[in-house]
Amino acid sequence: MRNRTYGLSVAMAVGMALTAILVAQIYDLPLHDPDSVAGPTYFRLPAIIALCFLTDVVPRAVRRSSGAGSFVSAFVGVVRERWNRERVQLVTIGLGSWYVTYVAFRNLKSMLPLVRDGLWDSTFADLDTALMLGHDPAVLLHDLLGRGAAGHAMSFVYIAWLVFIPISLAAALVWTRDVRRGMWYITAVGVDWVLGVTLYYLFPTVGPIYAEPWVYSGLAETPNSRLAALMLDERAQVIADPVGSDIVQNIAAFASLHVAITVTAVLIAERVGLAPWMRRGLWAFLGLTVLATIYLGWHYLMDAFGGFAVGAVAVYVGAIATGNTAQVRLRRTVPEREPVGSEASR
Repeated sequence: MRNRTYGLSVAMAVGMALTAILVAQIYDLPLHDPDSVAGPTYFRLPAIIALCFLTDVVPRAVRRSSGAGSFVSAFVGVVRERWNRERVQLVTIGLGSWYVTYVAFRNLKSMLPLVRDGLWDSTFADLDTALMLGHDPAVLLHDLLGRGAAGHAMSFVYIAWLVFIPISLAAALVWTRDVRRGMWYITAVGVDWVLGVTLYYLFPTVGPIYAEPWVYSGLAETPNSRLAALMLDERAQVIADPVGSDIVQNIAAFASLHVAITVTAVLIAERVGLAPWMRRGLWAFLGLTVLATIYLGWHYLMDAFGGFAVGAVAVYVGAIATGNTAQVRLRRTVPEREPVGSEASR
């Protein structure tokens, strides 16, 4: 059963890593640590694991101890209670395999403009216009919401997703007692990466903000607009000097993985029965994420639809791979006696 729980996640890590190495060899391209600004992987990954451990154990030890003298014994007691072999396997194998998949994904995404010619942006823009009866969905949102304060709000939502990912991973790793449920989410997000990069290569796009920049020139200056300019500059550097550049480019639109991974989180939250306020919050975040990606021009409406499909498929595949098939039936199962969310508040 444990091999089944971790099998697909480890297989995806190996497969994605080998694919990235193969593409790099064929096209004579380097591989990079996509997040080198945060330190080398051999330091950062153990640091993430240590942080997960401390955020789980320290608050509980503090609540159980009556003073400085009893904190150590309380700390040891919580570790013995919470961090058995299954928990350690979940964190090390789960997070490790997910991270290898993510690094390979980022490298494959960076190599995309050097491997694939041609863009599908005009096709997706035409499909959007047809779906909206002759209107550009981004322009409709700009006219409806305005181009000032709404731009700042949408920028906050879009960038908040970057914080949501590590928080959701930590929750899956340390805030549930059921290893299979935690691994379900970790595996499903890995499937999102695999399906996402596959679609990037099948239908390469840069997104409306780069294909039609004039549509977004009237939006307020926000951290999002500065991020868009930085990413365009990074893409230009990679294309101009793919071997000498030590950065990765991060532009690709179909499908939206902002939407896909949020859909994955929402559906799994519903299936495992998270606290109602958490499920409502995730649904609201999903709706705002869809609006933000289209309003800001990162994605076409078709990218959002693609993201919904990817996220749903990832949930189903992840459930099968980790032994959670009962959870994807139409009727939601009864929550754990200590569901994720309520346990963390103790």
